[in-house]
Amino acid sequence: MIPPQEASARRREIEDKLKQEEETLSFIRDSLEKSDQLTKNMVSILSSFESRLMKLENSIIPVHKQTENLQRLQENVEKTLSCLDHVISYYHVASDTEKIIREGPTGRLEEYLGSMAKIQKAVEYFQDNSPDSPELNKVKLLFERGKESLESEFRSLMTRHSKVVSPVLILDLISGDDEMEVQEEVALEHLPESVLQDVVRISRWLVEYGRNQDFMNVYYQIRSSQLDRSIKGLKEHFRKSSSSSGVPYSPAIPNKRKDTPTKKPVKRPGTIRKAQNLLKQYSQHGLDGKKGGSNLIPLEGHEHDFRVKHLSEGLNDKHGPLAGRDDMLDVETDAYIHCVSAFVKLAQSEYQLLTDIIPEHHQKKTFDSLIQDALDGLMLEGENIVSAARKAIIRHDFSTVLTVFPILRHLKQTKPEFDQVLQGTAASTKNKLPGLITSMETIGAKALEDFADNIKNDPDKEYNMPKDGTVHELTSNAILFLQQLLDFQETAGAMLASQVLGDTYNIPLDPRETSSSATSYSSEFSKRLLSTYICKVLGNLQLNLLSKSKVYEDLALSAIFLHNNYNYILKSLEKSELIQLVAVTQKTAERSYREHIEQQIQTYQRSWLKVTDYIAEKNLPVFQPGVKLRDKERQMIKERFKGFNDGLEELCKIQKAWAIPDTEQRDKIRQIQKNIVKETYGTFLHRYGSVPFTKNPEKYIKYRVEQVGDMIDRLFDTSA
Repeated sequence: MIPPQEASARRREIEDKLKQEEETLSFIRDSLEKSDQLTKNMVSILSSFESRLMKLENSIIPVHKQTENLQRLQENVEKTLSCLDHVISYYHVASDTEKIIREGPTGRLEEYLGSMAKIQKAVEYFQDNSPDSPELNKVKLLFERGKESLESEFRSLMTRHSKVVSPVLILDLISGDDEMEVQEEVALEHLPESVLQDVVRISRWLVEYGRNQDFMNVYYQIRSSQLDRSIKGLKEHFRKSSSSSGVPYSPAIPNKRKDTPTKKPVKRPGTIRKAQNLLKQYSQHGLDGKKGGSNLIPLEGHEHDFRVKHLSEGLNDKHGPLAGRDDMLDVETDAYIHCVSAFVKLAQSEYQLLTDIIPEHHQKKTFDSLIQDALDGLMLEGENIVSAARKAIIRHDFSTVLTVFPILRHLKQTKPEFDQVLQGTAASTKNKLPGLITSMETIGAKALEDFADNIKNDPDKEYNMPKDGTVHELTSNAILFLQQLLDFQETAGAMLASQVLGDTYNIPLDPRETSSSATSYSSEFSKRLLSTYICKVLGNLQLNLLSKSKVYEDLALSAIFLHNNYNYILKSLEKSELIQLVAVTQKTAERSYREHIEQQIQTYQRSWLKVTDYIAEKNLPVFQPGVKLRDKERQMIKERFKGFNDGLEELCKIQKAWAIPDTEQRDKIRQIQKNIVKETYGTFLHRYGSVPFTKNPEKYIKYRVEQVGDMIDRLFDTSA
């Protein structure tokens, strides 16, 4: 049970809380009553405000609508006035612009084009709104006059500022492939920048507003003339420079000429001049069947050695004794090669200029027309070279034919750039260079074949044969011709391949050795064709030399002649890369020539048998030492001495006038013969020198062994 005290306290606590709750409830009732009163007051205020707003709206809306109408009316009036001013301005265009149009666009293109724009708009307005008005005809006439003035200005700017590119600048431009200290790129400025901008603006206006394409014809005609004149100027520069100094040159890059006025030699076509000089002599005297064989005067002894020695040296020396007599042909070749390169570079530059001036869809056609004159000139000159080569082949003048080789090589090397430049032009334009290349390959192949045939059929057998048995001019020039082919191996191989000469030479054609083009062959196949051709020429030469050698009545001189020629051929092959080229199809060629040389040495040595046979042991009389010789034996010994002496003197006299230009071979042959004769004579002299076979021994024993050796050492030496 809860104690009474606690229950009393608990009751008081509950009563206190109840009282507090009653007070709180009373406060809430009062607050609610106040809130209701405030709400009623707010509703009353809002109702009054709404009423006032409605009254204001009813008053303002009519005023607003009236103001809006007034503003619209004002705008319409302003627009009407503006349109009237605009229309009226079209009627004043003719009078405002007539003076500017009459004076032309020169010096004020911007203002002129602005006036043309006003005239064009006037024309469009009158056409749309008043097509029968006299004002339309007036502005039309003014527009046409302005367009004609722009066309005239275009022509005038192009004519006045299009300059021929100087030969010096062209040579700088095409020398970019050379190794030069100055690496700056040479830029061509066909038109000044300000002029170019005016030309571009006029061309764009004529296309867009003038509806005129005649200016494109004007453009290509003017630029075509400049391109053609630039290339012709370069050619003339070569002729003048070569006639005055011998070597055309290009100074350094233009912006450095004042500081570094160095001269830059133009590339030459290699060793072609040497071949032209010697082969011209050859063609005039050795292969035409009219003037006989060698035109070299037969010399004797050292003089002859000197001539052959220098002829050999001249093969690889552009300043050799026979060089420099056909420079004009070489200059023409150089000029044509450089003109081809110049055309490519200038055409590239022309196309870059054209793209800024001519609309894109007219660029290819205009460029095609622009380059025609210069390209046709190059192709015509190339065809003239082919025609000259064709005539030269008929008269067997192979010096002229050789000009085709460097030109053809350069054309084929330049063809990728040519194709790129001519991309997009007409098919007839693109086919011009391939057609010229084909013509040159055909005529080159014809020249090679005719040369080989003429080597075989050279008729010179009796006239002007070298009396000393030295190298025949047929041999030296044939070898020289083949050496020239080393500089044009790919070109010559392609010439032969273009004629499908593999069948002629019985060379099987592997499909892998050709590309998709029937005239494109692998370098390996071309090399084999060229190797076979060289072997054919050498074979023809050998047959001809054998035939010529029969002219000599003395078999020993015939052997010396063949020895000299075979040795010259072998040494020339070894001195150049010809031996490696020959070895492509003839592995044993070198050994074969050495065998031929040895055979001729042995044949020559047999000429001494009539001397040594007199004193050979097998022909000597046999007698007993201390036994008095019989008259028959004494007479036999006398005959042996006399026969040896007479034969030795005769051979030394005859063979001293013969020539062996090769010092090594000359010493070798002398030494071998000297050893044989000295040994045989020494044995004979030892046996019979002290035998009393005569009362006058000095009459028969005329020479000591050393003297015999000295006499043989003077063979092939006219100075002895």
